Amino acid sequence: MTQKDEKAPVEVLVTGGTGKTGRRVVARLREQGVRTRAASRSGETRFDWADPNTWKAALEGVTAAYIVPLDTSPSPTPALVERAVASGVERLVLLSARGVDVPGYFGDAYEGEGPHMESEAAVRASGADWTILRPGWFAQNFSEGVFLDGVTGGELALPVGDRAAAFVDADDIAAVAVAALTEDGHTGEVYELSGPRALGLAEVLDEITRATGRRASYVEVDDAAFRAGLVAQGMPEAEAALWTDALLPIRTGREAKVSDGVRRALGRAPRDFADFVRDAAAEGAWR
Repeated sequence: MTQKDEKAPVEVLVTGGTGKTGRRVVARLREQGVRTRAASRSGETRFDWADPNTWKAALEGVTAAYIVPLDTSPSPTPALVERAVASGVERLVLLSARGVDVPGYFGDAYEGEGPHMESEAAVRASGADWTILRPGWFAQNFSEGVFLDGVTGGELALPVGDRAAAFVDADDIAAVAVAALTEDGHTGEVYELSGPRALGLAEVLDEITRATGRRASYVEVDDAAFRAGLVAQGMPEAEAALWTDALLPIRTGREAKVSDGVRRALGRAPRDFADFVRDAAAEGAWR
């Protein structure tokens, strides 16, 4: 674990400031007394990836930034990074994803390229201090994300077979991001983040049942059925396809790997899935 940086940021910009990791980063920074801008299309500070006219005001006076990029290609991240460094940002922490540098990770057609790698290349070449976070699947997808309706509805249908994943708590991702934004020792690091153990979907649902008494069953479906279910819920076709592709690493067993990024960054083990479930249940996630 590193010591606090004597040159801690004067003000931090958090893009995606209302999202799963962004709002947690904002909360932790403010608890530490760090001036923080929670930026999003509807946040305290207006920031829209599709409208570069919103970037200037969001970046003014900022010395560090947590970047949650769009999963679109070509990525707008390089343009934002260039603008950020030109405006005086000295430290960049990028949320990327596990496996983005591995050909075939998201299917045979994936060549280890795409918007996440475009974003990573931009921060690496920026001239600023940079840290890259590569988390696996979020535990919070079961409590506030795409899997929530299945859990509360009693049947979670996914195309992942009987494989397991080392789901990472978004609070751990936020803790690593805040450390990288405010402490020495993280420049040039790429942290692959996971939970401390891999769980299959039946085990995940058993953990939720133990904490809540709510019982849901895991049902295996194929990609087409899963995609159609998301579209029926109102998700655009393109977004449904992205979610489906993102599940492939679970089905192939690649998301079962336990990574050491949380321990390297924070000097402690990642939070267990059972701890996440206990806290989410206490907050009323599955009422």
